[in-house]
Amino acid sequence: MNRALVLNVTDEPLSVVSGRRAALLVYAERADVVHPGDEQLRSERMVLAVPSVVRLRRFVRVPHQRHLSLSRRGVLVRDGFSCQYCGARAETIDHVVPRSRGGGHTWDNLVAACRPCNVRKGARLIREAGMRLGREPRAPGRSLWVASRVGTVPTLWEPYLRVA
Repeated sequence: MNRALVLNVTDEPLSVVSGRRAALLVYAERADVVHPGDEQLRSERMVLAVPSVVRLRRFVRVPHQRHLSLSRRGVLVRDGFSCQYCGARAETIDHVVPRSRGGGHTWDNLVAACRPCNVRKGARLIREAGMRLGREPRAPGRSLWVASRVGTVPTLWEPYLRVA
Protein backbone atom coordinates (compact mmCIF):
# COMPACT_ATOMS: atom_id res chain seq x y z
CA MET A 1 0.00 0.00 0.00
CA ASN A 2 1.10 3.57 -0.61
CA ARG A 3 2.53 5.80 2.05
CA ALA A 4 1.36 9.30 2.88
CA LEU A 5 3.16 12.37 4.14
CA VAL A 6 1.60 13.94 7.24
CA LEU A 7 2.00 17.71 7.59
CA ASN A 8 1.43 19.86 10.63
CA VAL A 9 -0.91 22.86 10.35
CA THR A 10 2.19 24.90 9.51
CA ASP A 11 2.99 22.60 6.53
CA GLU A 12 5.99 21.20 8.39
CA PRO A 13 6.47 17.47 7.66
CA LEU A 14 5.75 15.39 10.77
CA SER A 15 5.86 11.79 9.62
CA VAL A 16 5.23 9.25 6.93
CA VAL A 17 2.35 6.88 7.57
CA SER A 18 0.64 4.09 5.68
CA GLY A 19 -2.02 5.08 3.18
CA ARG A 20 -4.61 3.35 5.33
CA ARG A 21 -3.66 5.42 8.38
CA ALA A 22 -3.85 8.63 6.34
CA ALA A 23 -7.31 7.71 5.03
CA LEU A 24 -8.48 7.05 8.60
CA LEU A 25 -7.13 10.44 9.75
CA VAL A 26 -9.23 12.09 7.03
CA TYR A 27 -12.27 9.95 7.82
CA ALA A 28 -12.01 10.84 11.54
CA GLU A 29 -11.83 14.53 10.52
CA ARG A 30 -8.41 14.97 12.10
CA ALA A 31 -6.75 15.81 8.79
CA ASP A 32 -7.55 17.24 5.37
CA VAL A 33 -6.42 15.87 2.03
CA VAL A 34 -3.79 18.06 0.38
CA HIS A 35 -3.05 15.70 -2.53
CA PRO A 36 -5.16 12.64 -3.31
CA GLY A 37 -3.51 9.32 -4.09
CA ASP A 38 -4.30 6.67 -6.67
CA GLU A 39 -5.66 3.93 -4.42
CA GLN A 40 -8.94 3.37 -2.61
CA LEU A 41 -9.93 1.48 0.51
CA ARG A 42 -13.19 -0.43 0.12
CA SER A 43 -15.54 -1.88 2.65
CA GLU A 44 -19.04 -3.26 2.37
CA ARG A 45 -20.63 0.16 2.79
CA MET A 46 -18.07 2.76 1.79
CA VAL A 47 -15.07 3.68 -0.33
CA LEU A 48 -12.28 5.87 1.05
CA ALA A 49 -9.71 7.53 -1.20
CA VAL A 50 -6.14 7.00 0.00
CA PRO A 51 -4.40 10.40 0.12
CA SER A 52 -0.76 11.03 -0.73
CA VAL A 53 -0.37 14.14 1.48
CA VAL A 54 -2.54 15.13 4.45
CA ARG A 55 -2.50 18.19 6.71
CA LEU A 56 -3.56 17.89 10.34
CA ARG A 57 -6.36 20.18 11.47
CA ARG A 58 -4.81 20.90 14.86
CA PHE A 59 -1.26 21.95 15.62
CA VAL A 60 0.94 19.18 17.00
CA ARG A 61 3.85 20.34 19.14
CA VAL A 62 6.99 18.37 18.34
CA PRO A 63 9.30 18.20 21.37
CA HIS A 64 12.42 17.67 19.25
CA GLN A 65 13.35 18.19 15.62
CA ARG A 66 13.78 15.06 13.59
CA HIS A 67 17.09 14.72 11.90
CA LEU A 68 18.99 12.12 9.99
CA SER A 69 21.71 10.40 11.96
CA LEU A 70 25.12 10.22 10.35
CA SER A 71 25.24 6.90 8.52
CA ARG A 72 26.37 5.39 5.24
CA ARG A 73 22.80 5.35 3.94
CA GLY A 74 22.28 8.96 5.02
CA VAL A 75 25.33 10.14 3.06
CA LEU A 76 24.24 8.16 -0.01
CA VAL A 77 20.70 9.61 0.18
CA ARG A 78 22.02 13.15 0.68
CA ASP A 79 24.22 12.83 -2.42
CA GLY A 80 21.53 11.16 -4.51
CA PHE A 81 23.44 7.85 -4.74
CA SER A 82 25.85 9.44 -7.22
CA CYS A 83 29.63 9.61 -6.94
CA GLN A 84 30.75 13.12 -6.04
CA TYR A 85 33.96 12.65 -8.04
CA CYS A 86 32.75 11.25 -11.38
CA GLY A 87 28.92 11.14 -11.24
CA ALA A 88 28.58 7.35 -11.53
CA ARG A 89 26.37 5.26 -9.24
CA ALA A 90 27.84 5.39 -5.72
CA GLU A 91 27.97 2.41 -3.41
CA THR A 92 30.58 3.56 -0.86
CA ILE A 93 31.36 6.65 1.16
CA ASP A 94 34.68 8.48 1.24
CA HIS A 95 36.31 10.82 3.72
CA VAL A 96 37.31 13.97 1.83
CA VAL A 97 40.13 14.53 4.31
CA PRO A 98 41.19 10.97 5.23
CA ARG A 99 40.89 10.01 8.87
CA SER A 100 44.58 9.10 8.83
CA ARG A 101 45.27 12.77 8.06
CA GLY A 102 43.05 14.15 10.80
CA GLY A 103 39.73 14.26 8.96
CA GLY A 104 36.63 13.66 11.04
CA HIS A 105 33.70 11.35 10.57
CA THR A 106 31.26 14.23 10.03
CA TRP A 107 28.66 15.28 7.45
CA ASP A 108 30.97 17.92 6.00
CA ASN A 109 33.82 15.44 5.48
CA LEU A 110 31.89 12.52 3.93
CA VAL A 111 30.78 12.10 0.32
CA ALA A 112 29.25 9.31 -1.73
CA ALA A 113 31.74 7.63 -4.07
CA CYS A 114 31.87 4.77 -6.54
CA ARG A 115 34.38 2.02 -5.78
CA PRO A 116 36.89 2.96 -8.52
CA CYS A 117 37.06 6.60 -7.37
CA ASN A 118 37.29 5.60 -3.71
CA VAL A 119 40.18 3.22 -4.45
CA ARG A 120 41.88 5.75 -6.72
CA LYS A 121 41.78 8.47 -4.05
CA GLY A 122 42.81 6.15 -1.23
CA ALA A 123 44.27 7.91 1.82
CA ARG A 124 45.31 11.00 -0.16
CA LEU A 125 43.84 14.49 -0.26
CA ILE A 126 41.72 15.37 -3.29
CA ARG A 127 44.36 17.62 -4.88
CA GLU A 128 47.05 14.95 -4.37
CA ALA A 129 44.89 12.42 -6.20
CA GLY A 130 44.16 14.89 -9.02
CA MET A 131 40.41 14.71 -8.40
CA ARG A 132 37.66 17.29 -7.89
CA LEU A 133 34.45 17.28 -5.89
CA GLY A 134 31.22 17.83 -7.78
CA ARG A 135 29.62 19.43 -4.73
CA GLU A 136 30.92 20.42 -1.31
CA PRO A 137 29.62 18.13 1.44
CA ARG A 138 27.40 19.65 4.13
CA ALA A 139 24.93 18.63 6.77
CA PRO A 140 21.61 17.52 5.25
CA GLY A 141 18.42 19.54 5.29
CA ARG A 142 15.89 19.08 8.09
CA SER A 143 13.60 16.88 6.01
CA LEU A 144 16.09 14.38 4.59
CA TRP A 145 14.90 11.83 7.17
CA VAL A 146 11.78 11.38 5.02
CA ALA A 147 13.82 10.46 1.96
CA SER A 148 15.92 8.02 3.95
CA ARG A 149 12.78 6.33 5.27
CA VAL A 150 10.86 5.91 2.01
CA GLY A 151 13.76 5.58 -0.43
CA THR A 152 12.52 7.73 -3.28
CA VAL A 153 10.48 10.81 -2.52
CA PRO A 154 7.32 11.22 -4.63
CA THR A 155 7.31 14.43 -6.64
CA LEU A 156 4.12 15.57 -4.88
CA TRP A 157 6.02 15.65 -1.57
CA GLU A 158 9.01 17.72 -2.71
CA PRO A 159 7.48 21.18 -2.17
CA TYR A 160 6.76 20.26 1.46
CA LEU A 161 10.16 18.73 2.12
CA ARG A 162 12.25 21.46 0.50
CA VAL A 163 14.84 18.81 -0.37
CA ALA A 164 18.19 20.43 -1.00
